[in-house]
Amino acid sequence: MDNQVLVMVFNIKFIMLHEYDATKDKCPLPLVKMRMILKKMEFDDICLIRISDKGSLKDIPKYLASAGYVFTQRIVDMTSVELSIKNR
Repeated sequence: MDNQVLVMVFNIKFIMLHEYDATKDKCPLPLVKMRMILKKMEFDDICLIRISDKGSLKDIPKYLASAGYVFTQRIVDMTSVELSIKNR
């Protein structure tokens, strides 16, 4: 009987979740910090950012759309929105 070796190779990809609660920060700080997080992210990583500042609520989705990021928005409460951003 021949000795046989079974080799199994798994290609496992871990997806990192980056969270940033910017509800107490004022514009432009949330945008600046979010851009720093996005630069550090690898392909398929996800960033969850919570924002409440009026400027951020307007500027961050506008920036993400113009930069080609895929993101969703979810209303957290009367003053806060959570964005889920997938790295491209």
